[in-house]
Amino acid sequence: MLQGKVLVAQGGGPTAVINQSMAGVVLEARKFRNVELVYGAYHGVSGIVNEDFLDLTQETSHNIEMVANTPSSALGSTRDKPDAKYCHEIFKVLKAHGISYFFYIGGNDSSDTVRIVSEEARAAGYPLRCIHIPKTIDNDLVGNDHTPGFPSAARFVAQAFMGANLDNNALKGVYLAVVMGRHAGFLTAASALGKKFPDDGPHLIYIPERTFNIERFLGDVKQTYDKHGRCIIAVSEGIHDESGTSIITQLASEVERDAHGNVQLSGTGALADLLCNEIKSKLGIKRVRGDTLGYLQRSFIGCVSDVDQREAREVGEKAVQFAMWGDKDGSVTIKRTGFYSVDYQLAPLEAVAGKTRVMEDEFISASGTDVTDAFRMYLRPLLGSNFPDAYRLRLNKVAKILAPRS
Repeated sequence: MLQGKVLVAQGGGPTAVINQSMAGVVLEARKFRNVELVYGAYHGVSGIVNEDFLDLTQETSHNIEMVANTPSSALGSTRDKPDAKYCHEIFKVLKAHGISYFFYIGGNDSSDTVRIVSEEARAAGYPLRCIHIPKTIDNDLVGNDHTPGFPSAARFVAQAFMGANLDNNALKGVYLAVVMGRHAGFLTAASALGKKFPDDGPHLIYIPERTFNIERFLGDVKQTYDKHGRCIIAVSEGIHDESGTSIITQLASEVERDAHGNVQLSGTGALADLLCNEIKSKLGIKRVRGDTLGYLQRSFIGCVSDVDQREAREVGEKAVQFAMWGDKDGSVTIKRTGFYSVDYQLAPLEAVAGKTRVMEDEFISASGTDVTDAFRMYLRPLLGSNFPDAYRLRLNKVAKILAPRS
């Protein structure tokens, strides 16, 4: 085992359970005598280069447990995407502070950062163990059955559409909601888990794994509306045409871009509004409403999967165990075993870093606008216990006596 300090950081979008992983690292690391101190970088890699550290050794176990049960990133986060030069600065700070163990909780970009820092340490001959801990609501990390943060976000999405379906069934019309997911449609597909009866919504689901055609979309909406007198639609922010161009760039006169140059897909609510306007103007349906679930999906405090909490804690604990008892850097991965249990393995950083998983074909219906039973079986155990259910009255109608009004 290496002698020295531990540093843990959180990167990318917050989740409902990312603090469980942080707590797992801190509490597990404090058990080992070779660990001198446990630091937390405030605001991810930007906090590292700015030497903005918190001494988590001084935190009480009780408070860490309370924070673990609180959504969002307690250490703050960052959208910085480090290149080789940035990672060199990270390594300089780690070396200066005598960090022997570096744990970074995050998604694709975070895993790549860990990879580069690991290579820097190896090239310099500096003893540093680097472990990536998985996190993303998009569920798009390769090598994982699923990633912490996704189950809780999926639970929120499923329940949100369950509620929207009840509302829409009472006052019929078209309801459309845009869900996060630039490249992978897992979270949008989770909307299907709120369905109980055959005519429940969402009736149509659009994900980035399938090409989106606006005319075909309008045809789907009209057919569904004619059949049910209503239509609920789940749309991924990442829908695109056959050339890969985001649909929002086709419909909007102007588009916003983030610091990395990526098109702002759903944060402004523009995509939902634009698609709703298409439905109103082209199909003539008057009652059309659109929402963008936005940040609510990530850290909603009243909608956390207990399975997600447990596994997020365990990936943090396992990261420390792999670091202390192993002799290599890597990324902790979740593997499904049986129905339902999981195992944890350490994958090479290069096998995960910078790669993106998308929904498997077996999870997507032939029409491309629904999910299969295989996806429902895959997702249901992740949503946790006490998942709500919605019921309706049986329509035992009374025979009419008066002649119908003209």
